[in-house]
Amino acid sequence: MPAGVIEAAEVSLNGVRYPLIGPVQLSLISLYPEKLVIGDVSKDSQPTASVVAWNDWQGGIGLERMTERDPPNRAWWSTCSLNFKNHLLLPPLATITAASGVAGSFTIGAIGELASEIYVAFGTAVRKYDRLADSWGATLTTLPAVATDALSFRLGGVDYLAFAHTDGYTYTSDGTTWVNDTTDTKLLVFWDQRLWGLSNTGQLWRSTAIGAETNDSTVPLPAGYFNSLFSARNAAGTIILYCATRVGLYAHDATNAKWEVTSFDLPNHPDNGLGGIKWRDASYNSAGLAIYSIVNGANTAVVELVGPDSDHGLPTAQQGTIVKLAGTHAYLLALVDGATEAAAVNMFDGFALGLHEPAVIVEDTGYSTLLGWTERGWEVRWLSASGTAAATAIYVSGAYDRYRVWWGHNRRIYWMDLPIGIVNPDQVTTYTFALSGEHITPWLVPDAKDVDAIALALLVELQRATATETVVVDYAINYATTWTNLGTITTNGLTTYLFPSSATPTGTAFLAIRFRLTLARGSTNTTSPDVVSLTFVYRKKLKPRWGAEFTLDLRGEYLGKSPRQLQDALVTATESNVLVEFTFHTDTAAGNPRNYYVDVRIRGKETTGHDFTGLVDVSVMEP
Repeated sequence: MPAGVIEAAEVSLNGVRYPLIGPVQLSLISLYPEKLVIGDVSKDSQPTASVVAWNDWQGGIGLERMTERDPPNRAWWSTCSLNFKNHLLLPPLATITAASGVAGSFTIGAIGELASEIYVAFGTAVRKYDRLADSWGATLTTLPAVATDALSFRLGGVDYLAFAHTDGYTYTSDGTTWVNDTTDTKLLVFWDQRLWGLSNTGQLWRSTAIGAETNDSTVPLPAGYFNSLFSARNAAGTIILYCATRVGLYAHDATNAKWEVTSFDLPNHPDNGLGGIKWRDASYNSAGLAIYSIVNGANTAVVELVGPDSDHGLPTAQQGTIVKLAGTHAYLLALVDGATEAAAVNMFDGFALGLHEPAVIVEDTGYSTLLGWTERGWEVRWLSASGTAAATAIYVSGAYDRYRVWWGHNRRIYWMDLPIGIVNPDQVTTYTFALSGEHITPWLVPDAKDVDAIALALLVELQRATATETVVVDYAINYATTWTNLGTITTNGLTTYLFPSSATPTGTAFLAIRFRLTLARGSTNTTSPDVVSLTFVYRKKLKPRWGAEFTLDLRGEYLGKSPRQLQDALVTATESNVLVEFTFHTDTAAGNPRNYYVDVRIRGKETTGHDFTGLVDVSVMEP
C-alpha cells in the first residue's frame, strides 16, 4: 500500500515518516537547458523550439524515417523533380505516343535508331515512328522471334540498325530492306571496330563485315543465363567486353579468345544483370532493385551498392525489377518493371533441372517507374498507372534533333526530354511538366524517446503559384496511413499553418510526423508551382520529472523513533540502489497520497558524540 502523510509538517521517505522545519519546495527538474547562441543566429537558435527546414531535396527518395541529426535533404517517396536546389517542382512531362497498330498481346522487345529516327519491335513487328503524324506506320519487317536486343552501329563505313531475337539477328541500313541472319543472337554490342553477338547458349561471335560472323568463345554457363553484353574498363584500364549473367559478371579475354569469371559473383537469380551498362567511370549491374557500381583500378576493384533499394528502399506498391539501365548526361536511368512476377529459382540444381527461363511477365497491381540517379540520390522521373503490362525496353537518343529517352510500357512507347545538365528553373522557361506530383517527407522521429514532441507550425514558401498552380499540404502522425489536410496554397510567399489549427494553436503531440505536398498545374505545361522551402517548428518537452527540497527536524523522538533511528533510516534511504518512495501529501479527495519514486541526497547539521540530534537538508529527485 502506498505510504501516506497524515500530519502537517511531515514527509514520508522510504516508508518512514519524518518531521519538518518549514515547507517542502517542489520543482519541475525535467527542463532542457537554454540554447547558447554566440554570434549570428540560425533557424534553430530560438530557445524553446526546434526547427527542421527542407530546402534541398537532392538527397533523393528512399528514407522512410529520419531523426533531427539526419540532413533534411531526403524524401520517403516523391514523384516531383528533386534535382534542383531550393526548388521542388512537378515531375517532367512524359509523352505517350500513338498506339502501334499491332494487334493482340505482345512484348516491346527493343528500341533502336537509324538515320535519326526511332524503330521499335512490337512483338515481332518492326515499325518506325512518324514524329509529325504521331503514328507508327506499317510493319517494315516481321522478325522470326520476339526481339531481345537492338543496336545501332557503323561497320565498314555504313550505318546499321539490328534487332537480335535468338533465332538470329535482323539488320537494315536504310529502314526499307531488312536481312535475316540466322546466327543465333540474343545480345549485341559494338567494340573494337567490330560487331559482336552472344547467343542464348553463350556462344560469342564477331564480325568485321555485316552478315559474316566468326565464332570466338563460349561463356561457361548454361543456356539462358546471359542478360547483358557491354564494354567497360578492366583493372589494367583497357576496354574489354563483359557479360552480366544470372550468377555474376564474366570478362572476355580477347587475346586468348576465352571468358574469365570475375570476382563479382552473385547468388543465382534470373533478374541478375538485366541492367548491365558502363556509365561515366564505372560499370553498373542490376539485381532486382539493387544496383552494383564497379570501379576498376590497378589490380583491385571497388564495388558499391547504389540502387534504389538502399536505406529503406521503395514503397511496396512501387517495388519491382530493374529490367534495363541507360546512361544520360545528368542521370543513370533505371527502368523498373512493377508488373514482373519474380521467377522461382531452384538454388540447388538450377543447372540440371533446366530452370533457365526468363521471369514470367504478368499484369499485376504494381506501378512501373523510370528512376534517375545523380550520384547524390534517386528521383522518380515517371510513374505508371497500376495494373498495367510490363515495362521492357529503354533507349536514349538524339533522334529528331531532340535529346530524349524512349521506353516501352504497357505495349506503348513513351518519350521524355532530357536535360544536358542541371536546369535552373528560375532561368529556363521551356522546361515541361506533368500535370501533378506527390512529395512525402520521411517520418521525423525525435532523437530522445523520453520526450513529448509538440508540433507548433509548418511554414511553406512558394513561388509561381496561381489559382491553377497549387500545392495541397497534409500531415500524418504516429505512423498513421491517413492524412490530415492543412490547406491548399494558391498564392506566393510564406504560408504558415498552426497546429492543430489557427483557431486553437495549442500544438499537436506526436511520436513521429511526416508531411505530404501534392503539386498540380493548369493547362500550361511549362508552368509549375515551386516549393522553395518547407519549415517545421516543434517543441520537445521532457517527460515530467519532479524534485523536492526540505529540512528534517531530528532534534527529538518522532512517532516512537529516536533521532538515531531516524538518522539510520535516512542513511538507508540515501544509500539505496533502488528508488525509494516519497510523499508529503495525502489527496483526501481521492483517498490516496501523491507518491514519487526518487533518489535521495542529504546534507546534515548534527551534533557529535552520542548525540544524534540535528537538522538535515534533504533533496529528492525523480530520475
